[in-house]
Amino acid sequence: MSQSARDDLDFRTLMGGEVRPLSRARNRADPGRTRHGPSEAQLARRESASAEVEGHGFLSDDFVDLVPPFDPLVFRRDGIQQGVVDRLRHGGYDAQARLHLLRRPLEECRRALPPFIREAYAHDLRSLLIVHGRGQAIDSPPNVLRSYLAKWLPRFEEVQAFVSAQPSDGGLGATWVMLRKSERARAANRERQQKRRG
Repeated sequence: MSQSARDDLDFRTLMGGEVRPLSRARNRADPGRTRHGPSEAQLARRESASAEVEGHGFLSDDFVDLVPPFDPLVFRRDGIQQGVVDRLRHGGYDAQARLHLLRRPLEECRRALPPFIREAYAHDLRSLLIVHGRGQAIDSPPNVLRSYLAKWLPRFEEVQAFVSAQPSDGGLGATWVMLRKSERARAANRERQQKRRG
């Protein structure tokens, strides 16, 4: 007797004769049941998964190239003038919102960043300051967080540029972030300019 036949016999013995094979014609668990769409539980799981992706699911914490602790962070999208980045670096814009991530676990920071960016953008804020700290060693927790921020921030469409702050604003332990103008703010700008022109 083969191993699969013995397993089959053992299973039938354990079940006490209550097991009957399905006929080939009705080889489904419940062929009479028609599909009426997803259940409420399935819909709830889908909504939760969708919120996960929208919230922070796209911010991976799998792997990151660690930024040396004494290297400043610098990023700007194509089309953003270097003068804007320089002014941002030197604190030329007021911090319209701040996010403090000092001594917070990486997962908590990953959850806090998307709503902060999206809420600031929704309220037409443009210059943000994220305080994260900087360790002396390349693998220190503050420097790991700093490295993840350098990886995560460019993934937001709203982020135009970011740079490490000056010592008076937190130095390498803080990052200035410049958000793009919302469509509402652009429309208001166009309206103001047209009024000036007459």
